[in-house]
Amino acid sequence: MVYFKDISYMLSHAFFMAFIYLFLMHRYSRKKTLAICFLSFNVLNLLDFIKLNLYPDSALCYFAVDLVQILTAQATGIFISRKRDSRALFIGLSASNYVIVGSITASILYIYTDNVYLALSGNFLMHLVILLVLFLRIGDIFHRFYEWEFMKGWWELCLIPVFFFSSFSCLAFFPYTLYELPENILVSIFLMITMLVSYVVVLRYMDSKIKQSEEYWKNVMFESYIKGLESQHYLVEQSERNLKILRHDMRHYSMIIDSLLDQGEYDEIRNIAAHINEVVVENKVARYCENLIVNTILLKMTEQAQSFHIDLRMDVRVPREIPVNEYEFALVLANLLENAINSVKDLGEAGKYVTAKVHCTAEYLLIDMENECGKEISFNTVTGLPESGSGRNHGLGLQSVKAFSEKLGGNIDCYCEKNRFRIILFVNF
Repeated sequence: MVYFKDISYMLSHAFFMAFIYLFLMHRYSRKKTLAICFLSFNVLNLLDFIKLNLYPDSALCYFAVDLVQILTAQATGIFISRKRDSRALFIGLSASNYVIVGSITASILYIYTDNVYLALSGNFLMHLVILLVLFLRIGDIFHRFYEWEFMKGWWELCLIPVFFFSSFSCLAFFPYTLYELPENILVSIFLMITMLVSYVVVLRYMDSKIKQSEEYWKNVMFESYIKGLESQHYLVEQSERNLKILRHDMRHYSMIIDSLLDQGEYDEIRNIAAHINEVVVENKVARYCENLIVNTILLKMTEQAQSFHIDLRMDVRVPREIPVNEYEFALVLANLLENAINSVKDLGEAGKYVTAKVHCTAEYLLIDMENECGKEISFNTVTGLPESGSGRNHGLGLQSVKAFSEKLGGNIDCYCEKNRFRIILFVNF
């Protein structure tokens, strides 16, 4: 019986490590992550040996060792996770719930069949089926949750697996096991079904809310893009009208120039040529880069800056084809430029400027923006980004920029020195 429990718990620990390895985004390389999981797996097995073999009759030892095992398992998930926050904890707690189902299944099979091999086989198959089904059906949802920056309340969500785990522990393991109280088997089965269904329903509902939010931001992006196209269309029409007038008047200018040549009035001829050149320059449609979508957004933001009399100094190198999603890239630029414009629009003339360097090549992506800041900026200790003082629904623009950077494996650095705020996003392709 002792060896049956040893092997059953060992299987649970192995599948727990497999679960967090598959569902978490890793901070370290594959080899290092596997080494950390293997080390934690051995520690958990050693603790099992203490409570099951050395002190099998000590309830205090059982409880204390269980507590240490829970902390060790959850700490492993958080340690290997790329984001060490409540999201990693939620996935680790969920993994504990799923593997406990396999352990309860083994206990039930052993109680009814009294066959160690059948019970262990059932344990292994139940673990394997749950892991594969969950990874194939809701693995993408877990990953989206992991990457999602706008969702709040992860600590509250952690209460769901905590209460399920506590219920399972009280029903099947402590203070009495299913071997001692087989009357709890039916309740345990229904609780397992409830947990599995609840997770799928809740996660799919949350996934639908995330998709709705993503669609909202896409609509915001397209709205800005359409407005930019409208502005471009208006400027093109206006330029065409002015150039038509200029072409119509060219024969009159030609007659005046011929007359002035005969009179030797060369200075007046130069003035007329300068006037013609000025009209042509004024009616030239702005073109910041070859990429239509990015150029449209930059044109729209330039128009917004001009409405506040802000000097927008841009160094843009973006080809027609870029190695990133051009809509997401344009949205990032719009968010950063809009934040900068809002920051300086109420300043004096000396501070009304924004410098922006935007380079996107096949080798790298660089966004470097700087502007004056009239008030003190506080930075979030976790994200390193400025915190918005306008309420909980503000500051999402910078979070979307951070999500874009992390998606590409880039780095963001921002700081404020001598009343100048600077943010740099760099991605090495």
